[in-house]
Amino acid sequence: MFIDRPSPTDPSSTPTDIDIYLQARERGRLSLKTGTDIGNVEGSAYGNLQWRNIFGGAESLSVNASKGTRTRSSIQAIFDTPLFSDPDKRLTIDALSSSTHKPWASHEEVLKGGSMKYSWATKSGTRHQVSYNGAWRQITQLAAGASPTVRNEAGDSFKSSINHTWTSDRRDNALLPSRGYLLKTISEIAGWGPLQGDVAFWKSEIESAAAVPLPFRGVSWTTGLRAGMLYPLGMGFSSRAPEKSRINDRFFLGGPTDIRGFNIGGLGPRDGNDSVGGDVYAAFSSNLLFPLPRTGADSPLRFQVFANGGRLLALKEKGVYSTIAGLADGLPSLAAGVGVVYAHPVARFELNFSLPLVVRVGEDKRKGLQFGVGISFL
Repeated sequence: MFIDRPSPTDPSSTPTDIDIYLQARERGRLSLKTGTDIGNVEGSAYGNLQWRNIFGGAESLSVNASKGTRTRSSIQAIFDTPLFSDPDKRLTIDALSSSTHKPWASHEEVLKGGSMKYSWATKSGTRHQVSYNGAWRQITQLAAGASPTVRNEAGDSFKSSINHTWTSDRRDNALLPSRGYLLKTISEIAGWGPLQGDVAFWKSEIESAAAVPLPFRGVSWTTGLRAGMLYPLGMGFSSRAPEKSRINDRFFLGGPTDIRGFNIGGLGPRDGNDSVGGDVYAAFSSNLLFPLPRTGADSPLRFQVFANGGRLLALKEKGVYSTIAGLADGLPSLAAGVGVVYAHPVARFELNFSLPLVVRVGEDKRKGLQFGVGISFL
């Protein structure tokens, strides 16, 4: 499931900064660089113009443009400044225009919008971010074999929402932890009360991860758990019945950075060949990591044995509690395998051999080699 920090190109993808610099020399407060990004299930070429210390208070303005394997085009402008001379309190304003190909659902999504974010850190080390987001979304460029569900979703929608993210990260290394834990919650309310727009829902996710060193040099065990729920609301101040969620806002599960052994969007509700997303999900993983022969215990290269699984469901007419209970109805979709992990300073690379063990009818499994790159893995 794409829970990572939203990228300039797609909320379900998280690019990293693996740069092949063509021009990176600073000229005063201005810098220009071009290169490549490698993110979750995507690679792209980009250009970045940055203006630092604009007013002498550590403000910055960045303009990013990119084209990628999945993101047809993206341009984003970001203004960031500390508040009250405190680097732990920051205000960020950004504007974005992008077009992203989503072959697992036979369409392309065009996005134009912006956000205002306030971030701060507490004395205990946890971090908060509150933001307002407004975005016009368009489902377009449907494939010839697009399902009726995707065709019915085609067209425009406008989302107006408020988000809150809370993070407590006590891991010794975010990409290849050997000890510590992560707790993270993401909450979003859209279209309710004065927010308006034409979609209304409450959406919550929780993520947890833990790493424990074992009594063998360089060997560690990691585990992760994620869960989320999307609950439709009445629009604005209306008391009318909530409308069904849209494909733009639902959860998707499966792929090399969450449920290995399945393709992107491979789990959950489908219409024909299209993954159409779900409203309630739970996913887990368990990984045992060993240093490779002739590498030290501190080497970023590891051999892993893993098992992971999950369920993704559409909201039932009987209600959210009935849907949540359905997560425990039978075994989850499961896969296990072995692979090699490399933790580069800015991204984690995995090459795994996966074997699906429990697959439901219609799910898009992937047996064999699977390559993943990203900054957040289940």
